[in-house]
Parts: sequence; C-alpha cells; structure tokens
Amino acid sequence: MKFADRYQQFMKEQKEEVPVIRLSNLKAVLKNCEIKDMHPKDRNTEEDCDCPVCDRTFFPSILKDMSVVVNFFNKRAQEILYSHLASGFKKYILRLKRKLKLKASHENMIKEAQDLVGYATITAFAIQKILKKYDKVHCSKKGQRFKYQAQTMKLELLKSPWLLELMAFHINVSKNRDESKTIWFVDFSLHKDDEHRPLFLVNLPHSIELNLDLTCPICLDTVFDPVFLTCSHILCHMCACSVASVTIVEGLQAATSAKKCPICRKGGVFGGAVQLAELSMLLSRSMPKYWKGRLQRERQERIKQAKEFWESECRLFLE
Repeated sequence: MKFADRYQQFMKEQKEEVPVIRLSNLKAVLKNCEIKDMHPKDRNTEEDCDCPVCDRTFFPSILKDMSVVVNFFNKRAQEILYSHLASGFKKYILRLKRKLKLKASHENMIKEAQDLVGYATITAFAIQKILKKYDKVHCSKKGQRFKYQAQTMKLELLKSPWLLELMAFHINVSKNRDESKTIWFVDFSLHKDDEHRPLFLVNLPHSIELNLDLTCPICLDTVFDPVFLTCSHILCHMCACSVASVTIVEGLQAATSAKKCPICRKGGVFGGAVQLAELSMLLSRSMPKYWKGRLQRERQERIKQAKEFWESECRLFLE
C-alpha cells in the first residue's frame, strides 16, 4: 500500500474528524509545476525558479494544513493528559464533561491517547514525504522557506513534549511497564544502560531513533520532576530554576530571555518549559528508592527557598 493511501486510511479510521494534510493535491501540483522539468542550467535567476502554482498557492495552503495539525495535536494531547492527572473536584468536573461527550471510560481515554501518538507520527512522515518530493524541484526563495518551515513543523511533532508525555502515559497505564510498547509501528520503552542510567527509547519506521537521555546535565543524576525546555532539552525542575536564576516559588515563567540553555546555549527557553508529569510518574515507579531519597532532599531545599523568598518579600514590603 502506498503511503498516501495508508495515510488516508488511518485518518478515516479515527472516531472523530481530525485535521489532515491534503496529500492528494500533491501529485496534481507536481504535474502543473512550471519549473519541475526545467534543466538546472536554465535556472539563471531566482525569477526563473518562481512557480505561481507552488509559490502562490500550494506552499501557503500546505503550511496552513501543517500548522492546524500541530495545534490540534498539542491541544488534544494536553486535554487527555490533564484529565488523567487531575485530582479532586477538577477530576470530577472533567469526568462529567467526558460523559457528556460519551467518552467517559478509562479505556476510551487510553485508546484516544494511542490514536494521537499514531496521528502525530504518521503526520510527521507525511511531511517528510512532501519534503522529499520537493527536495530537488524548487530553488526559489519561497520554496526554500517552505522546506525550512515544513521541517520545523515535522520536528515540532516528533520532538513534542506532549508526544513524550503520551508515550509515558501509555506505559503508566500498562500492566507490564517493563515491556516495549508499540503504537502504529512506533516502539518505545524506558530502558537502563550498562551504568543503570535511564533512557527513553523511541524507534520509528525507516530506522529513525529518537532516544532521550534522562540524566540531568546539571546535577548529573536522573532527572527529578523533569521539565522540557523549548529547545527540547530535559532538566530537573530545581536545576532548571537554578540555571534560570529564579526560585522555585517564582517558577520558570519568571526567567528572562537572556538566560540560556546549558546544553545548546539557546536563549529564552525557560519561559515556555513544560512539566513532564507523566514521565515523572513513570520514573518514580521505576526507581522508587532513588525517588524517595531525592524527594526528601528536594523538599528541604524547596522549604528553604520558600522561606528566604517570603522573608525577602516581607522586608521589601516593610521598607
């Protein structure tokens, strides 16, 4: 089965209508492309590389499709994860809402999470197919910009903190957490290397691996209460606050854009950091002894920081 047919079949099997990338338009666009059959020697200027069909119509519409898909995935993933992690009155309200939508059962929530993992990965491969089709066709500025933006959206899906959280959620609700899990040809598991350091292994089709080292680069220990920075690096929450020069009370949202990631040195990566609650739950169950000891040490440091912060605030108020 061709990828386009498989993609369309997967989307039709979804219980609700979801945004898609219109791959069916791709073949027709290629047939009408004015520079596809032009010899490279004849492309003397950027104007010679312009194609009104692609530059003015196809590129904007396909980028819009990709953007809608990415936003839909992020929103739905957050709704499922929030529903699973909610407690008390919030959990009751969320369950009531899901009952009204006829999606109240725990099994339905698990199935929906599985479908979202498949949705994100198959869409990422759809983007890859489109990029491959246009790899040797367009030399215009709009064509090059399209390739860059499409590649960015592909990585935004595959390296999304919500995709990682959905995978961790799937392992958390499984009876046997030590086994490798598979969703739509995507294999993932929590693994320990020879030095007993945890790794999150993700194997995609075409031998693509997205393995995550769960050792914090600051404390050099297993990430505790992990946060996912906007540059895709994972740190302990306390370690991230230390690097960002903020207290645990202020939170990472108080970090300035001048503060840089300690690994890639990219700035402004702390304000939009995502708390990896499902991954934290998975690690706590996989390493209970370590987690208990680290929790006691962290609690003492958090109390100390909170005390110092409020004492400082009180002094400022009295002055």
